[in-house]
Amino acid sequence: MATHPENTLPAFAEALRLGVGMIEFDVQLTRDGALVLMHDDTIDRTTDRQGRVADLTLSELREADAGMRKHPQFAGTRIPTFEETLAMMPKDLWLNCHLKGRGELGAATARAIAKAGRLHQAFLAAGAEAAVAAREAVPGILICNMDRQANNADYAKRTIAMKAEFIQLSGKGEIDPALIGELHAAGVRVNYYSCKTLEVARRLLAAGVDFPLVDDPAAFAPLAKEMGW
Repeated sequence: MATHPENTLPAFAEALRLGVGMIEFDVQLTRDGALVLMHDDTIDRTTDRQGRVADLTLSELREADAGMRKHPQFAGTRIPTFEETLAMMPKDLWLNCHLKGRGELGAATARAIAKAGRLHQAFLAAGAEAAVAAREAVPGILICNMDRQANNADYAKRTIAMKAEFIQLSGKGEIDPALIGELHAAGVRVNYYSCKTLEVARRLLAAGVDFPLVDDPAAFAPLAKEMGW
């Protein structure tokens, strides 16, 4: 999203070109029950139209230009559906599906992942209500605990207790290797938001973080080369 319009197919295509191991995006439900990608509750900030995603139909959302505000070269970019996004993704890439909603969204997204044959390498970053609904709809769905707590033992213990497969830690680069070790011992992979510099990325990786989340993958290419990725 540093160089391309966020939550769009052109941004994903560039991330794939750069060889990332995970792509994070945000999923919401439209008024008529379609799954689309959008971070904010409204489309005001990232498109040339206005309105709440939940109040608009898929057809209405498709009329919005989701690229112009980033740069004129992206004019004509449309808000993608979740299904379109799944269809363009390689099968060996982790998909970090951040749910911007509750139970109904959790169930619908889980079913779409199962239908696309992506249960092996996609997970729902979700609150408790959406996670429960998703697991009821698709028992095999993978979950990331998204309480967005900082790095502390209570958050780790809650994540382990709910049998989540991922956790998202957040902060400014601070990390406790012992906490990472506890999570790994329980089979929990660790995402970290956010990572702004190569120095922070090196520190996170040395502590055992599995996936530092970055806005500009190209800026971290030197580290990828350094690590032999």
